[in-house]
Amino acid sequence: MSAAENPAPPMLHETRPPAIRGRGPIVPTEHWSMLNDGRVQCEMCPRLCKLREGARGLCFVRARENDRIVLTTYGRSSGFCIDPIEKKPLNHFLPGTPVLSFGTAGCNLACNFCQNHDISKSRDMDLVQAEAQPETIAREAERLGCRSVAFTYNDPVIFHEYAADIAAACRARGVKTVAVTAGYVTERARADFFRGIDAANVDLKAFTEDFYRTVTKGHLQPVLDTLLYLKHETDIWFEITTLVIPGENDSEREIDTMCAWVVENLGTDVPMHFSAFHPDYRMLDKPRTPADTLAMARQVAMRNGVRYAYTGNVHDLGRQSTYCHVCGTRTIGRDWYELSDWRLDERGACTVCGTRTAGVFDGPPGDWGRKRRPVRLR
Repeated sequence: MSAAENPAPPMLHETRPPAIRGRGPIVPTEHWSMLNDGRVQCEMCPRLCKLREGARGLCFVRARENDRIVLTTYGRSSGFCIDPIEKKPLNHFLPGTPVLSFGTAGCNLACNFCQNHDISKSRDMDLVQAEAQPETIAREAERLGCRSVAFTYNDPVIFHEYAADIAAACRARGVKTVAVTAGYVTERARADFFRGIDAANVDLKAFTEDFYRTVTKGHLQPVLDTLLYLKHETDIWFEITTLVIPGENDSEREIDTMCAWVVENLGTDVPMHFSAFHPDYRMLDKPRTPADTLAMARQVAMRNGVRYAYTGNVHDLGRQSTYCHVCGTRTIGRDWYELSDWRLDERGACTVCGTRTAGVFDGPPGDWGRKRRPVRLR
């Protein structure tokens, strides 16, 4: 269908030229309130930054200007790449298809182990020089053959208004949208943020408040609340990822507690990914995650009843493949981001016993493979 036949919906957020050189177009935001002491409180995430005029929140991209909170990076990105959807990671959402991925700058958490710190901790707006309006991104995703657009590399919660307009433009063209997020968003903003999103990978960084407080400078409960919201109040397909860090969140007891919570509160069909850590940013003193630790985490998840548990950031065909939970058939062979076996019909049902695999499937997988290709949008 052409753009003329299916015009893009009107933008939800009007932009205006940047007030300060080096910043992107400025857009007003909704989730804030004026405090009695004259400060403005941003209420997009649980950090609840309280700002004087001209100040920025910890995320760096939401700022106080003219007694309101504005987004300063609308329409600007750190760059675009075409990735396999499995890289997000999403193993049960349109497997084998390419996704147009991008991020902006900043983050609302302060993880010591951040593996995208050049983007998420950037205070240099020159790093987000790739400009693209929502309709451009949707149109280019369609032209490039991408089934979806992913908000990734840094957390889309902080550039919500930009992501929301992109999601609206994508939906008009039949392109799906994916949020790769830590789920650190307020109850007030949560429904607004996820409106228009088709799939999500939520980074459940650990299962103790102490880890969140000391290592991420955040809190655990808002993330759990996000997971409960996705499961019980939306139709969004979502999966969970935990980066397993030696000596920090890798005990069998903690993983067991986390998996038991997932099964009890979210059910057995939410895929869980246990990914290998490598030293980075401010956590250079930790070793890489041993393969045996990832294997243990996956085993603990399955012991608790999780039907789809995976290892990540390693080559491991046996533990990265999908299996029918009834007959045990390997329905999707997977090694890192490369697919091999495919024993599902167009509905996602096992071709041996007919049991449906949970997820979003649309016939046989594509052949995008594991390649990652930077692109410049027209």
